[in-house]
Amino acid sequence: MKKSAEKKSTFDIAIKTIKYFFPIAWKAHKGFFFVGALGVIVTALTPFVSIMLSPMIIDELMGERNIQRLILYAAAIVLVEVFGMLAASIISIIIEKYDEKYQNLFSELMSKRVMELDFQHTEDKKALDQINLAREGMSWYSGGVVGIFQQVFTAVTQVVIIIGVMAIILTKAPLLFVITAVLLIINTLIRSKQNKIDIEFYSELAKSNRILGYLGWELTDFRYGKDIRLYGAADMMANKWETYNNIQIKDWKNNADKHMPLNLLSVVASATRDFGAYFYLGILAILGKITIGAFTQLMSASATFNSSMNGLINCVQEIIKRTNYAYEYVKFMDYPASIEKGDRHTENKPHTIEFRNVGFTYPNTDVKVLENVNITIKQGEHLSVVGLNGAGKTTFIKLLCRLYDPTEGEILLDGVNIKEYDYAEYMSLFSPVFQDFKLFSFTIKENIALNEDCSDEELNKLIEQVGLSEKIVSLENGTATNLFKAFDENGIEPSGGEQQKIAIARALYKKAPVVILDEPTAALDPVAEYDIYRQFDTLVGGKTAIYISHRLSSCKFCDRIAVFSEGRIKEYGTHDELSVLNGGIYAEMFAAQAQYYKE
Repeated sequence: MKKSAEKKSTFDIAIKTIKYFFPIAWKAHKGFFFVGALGVIVTALTPFVSIMLSPMIIDELMGERNIQRLILYAAAIVLVEVFGMLAASIISIIIEKYDEKYQNLFSELMSKRVMELDFQHTEDKKALDQINLAREGMSWYSGGVVGIFQQVFTAVTQVVIIIGVMAIILTKAPLLFVITAVLLIINTLIRSKQNKIDIEFYSELAKSNRILGYLGWELTDFRYGKDIRLYGAADMMANKWETYNNIQIKDWKNNADKHMPLNLLSVVASATRDFGAYFYLGILAILGKITIGAFTQLMSASATFNSSMNGLINCVQEIIKRTNYAYEYVKFMDYPASIEKGDRHTENKPHTIEFRNVGFTYPNTDVKVLENVNITIKQGEHLSVVGLNGAGKTTFIKLLCRLYDPTEGEILLDGVNIKEYDYAEYMSLFSPVFQDFKLFSFTIKENIALNEDCSDEELNKLIEQVGLSEKIVSLENGTATNLFKAFDENGIEPSGGEQQKIAIARALYKKAPVVILDEPTAALDPVAEYDIYRQFDTLVGGKTAIYISHRLSSCKFCDRIAVFSEGRIKEYGTHDELSVLNGGIYAEMFAAQAQYYKE
């Protein structure tokens, strides 16, 4: 199949994009379309008053010069134009309000889609580029829903005007229509070429736009403040901004250079059209075929026909261009899933999880992170996963929680491949606390319960269990206190240990049967880490618990220990079994770290 056949045409994309946006926009705010229709009527009828009455004024001045008729004609033109401008101004203000509403709506829909994406996409460059393309495609490139449908309204307006002036021209000077139409076709081809250049140029900007967006917005986050200042990173940031800004300037210049000859050709075509119209109508006036008033009417009609045809062509091309930009949003909203999702329900019973010959390679790489991993985790078992950094421990957890799917082998829940289970139900089985856990700039209660309705009694019990009671009592607003100062100047900046306790409380509140601690204490010293694990193990009780660390704080509390090295489980057993293995990885790690845990 040829490449041109595989690729959708810009027209097909325009139709698909409009079909996607119209039902959503109509359902959300029908009033926008009624206001747009009113604008079409007002804008289309207004120019005809001048076209019809101006020649009557001129012929009256050349003939009887009746003052009453002249005043009547002039007053009608002025009043209609004033009314048209006033109505257009009011309609414009109303549409601006709808524009704000639609921007908020589609921004919210996109935000929800981002949160629903399979986790794998959050680490995929193609997906990140698509998110950026979607965001920009719905903003200043396309103008969003209002920007697209305003062009549609304008196109309808131009069609109505064209039909009216064509009737005037074809009745009185048909050759004028031919002159104008031929040169319009030339201008249409020129504009089509220009739009194609712009669309190709837009897709090339995606990478540099994403980098500039990161430098210009993400790095204004106050959380980067200490590192930027203490490590003198400001110059590096400014240099990077200058580098990518210069790249974009060069790209924009190249785009302008491609447009230049086409712009010059368009000017020549327009000048030729004007000369032909004046010459033809001038001969008709000299020969007495038309009056001076008709001459001005036809020139006005010709100019209106030309501007309306240009406007219509421009609108169609703008619709195609804008919808092709906005189509990036449609593509993102329909972004394919990276993992297979089933519909089998999880049962409320003790669960057994089994990794069977599991291997994993991250997308777009050739490096195997895990290879031939085999392990069974029974309900209520406490498992410690240890190993040096880069051994594959966190990837093991990502696969367990279905943030990724194995590239080899399979993971079973109660003997059934986890791909067959309902995705949300399967994920509900796990309460992980990751090393890079995140707390939000919301209240303490909201950070623990998230979207759940948590009773104060249950919340206070959790806070006491994780050792936060003293801190909460010291706060004026208790658990209603906001974390951080992003939205509340009275928000608190909890210490690292306090943040860990809030994250642990969140994991316990979920009441999932499997609780995971994935090195959230890596920044703590070994003794402090040991205390956290000891407390957490008590809180977990009879639930299945998995502790991940490259240190051995958790091993004392666990039934089994899995030692990861080079993407494999090299050793598996109890502490007593592994600590006495001559030359064993665990025995060597334990001997090296034992000094930190001695009484």
